[in-house]
Amino acid sequence: MNEWIQLRVDCPSERLEEVCDVMSVFDSHLQIDDPNDIDRIETVYGELIGEELLQADRGRASVSIYISPSRNASEYASMIKDRVAAVCGADFELTLNGVREEDWADCWKQYYKPLKIGERLTVVPRWETYNPQKDELIISMDPGMAFGTGTHETTRLCSALLEKYMKPGDKVIDVGTGSGILAIAASLLGAGKVRAYDVDPDAVKIAEENAAINNCQNVSCGVSDLLGNIDRSEKFDFMTANIVADIVIRMSPDVCGCMKDGGLVAVSGIIDRQADEVREAMTANGMTLVDSLFDNDWNAMLFRCKR
Repeated sequence: MNEWIQLRVDCPSERLEEVCDVMSVFDSHLQIDDPNDIDRIETVYGELIGEELLQADRGRASVSIYISPSRNASEYASMIKDRVAAVCGADFELTLNGVREEDWADCWKQYYKPLKIGERLTVVPRWETYNPQKDELIISMDPGMAFGTGTHETTRLCSALLEKYMKPGDKVIDVGTGSGILAIAASLLGAGKVRAYDVDPDAVKIAEENAAINNCQNVSCGVSDLLGNIDRSEKFDFMTANIVADIVIRMSPDVCGCMKDGGLVAVSGIIDRQADEVREAMTANGMTLVDSLFDNDWNAMLFRCKR
């Protein structure tokens, strides 16, 4: 009998709330283990608290969700890993209990088939044979453990805005690139130059490999915590950021400083209940909403920078 899989993220206690926000996007039932909860209990019999809990590191906490055997646990892990990295940098640990690590790395491939993510864009796994239609743009992908197979609504929504609004020759920046899927899409759609950044060095390596596979010589990849390591003298026409709402909000004050006047910014990974917060943060920082797309409970928005 197949058992449910525990996906657990261990993180600094001060990042617990943000990590909970990330995890709640994927499941509303969270198991939170925080040693600091002891201090919040007003009345308790001390002898009922085990010594192990009393001695636990108050600087660390964890959040878990449980994934049904009918779901693709590896895809969940890839998506969560990328989003938690945007919050915690490298200071977290993600584990899957109930599945071997080698299975985690490979079992998701059985679910990964060619998928249209736009009018012309189709993502095809490297191990699949596919005959493209006329004018179809093929993104050949091996996402490894980075987020970005194209199967999630957030990626498809962001790619749809990219395909609709990016102009040939545009200089594009992809923030939180994951597997590089949106950076590659921009290149195939005719971008003049593409910069792709991620906080995770492993994701950057995967994105570089995927860009090379797709012969996207105008895509360059680098490590950056959001826009922290970006050369502000280099201004962009179009930005894609498929991350999470809280991170988009945190990044919003820095966005227009990286964009040309009138530059377009596509943000995705936004759950319904946080859409208004993202919209307010972006407009408060000099941007105007141009378009928005929806799929299930997910939102993607396009803004224009004005200076």
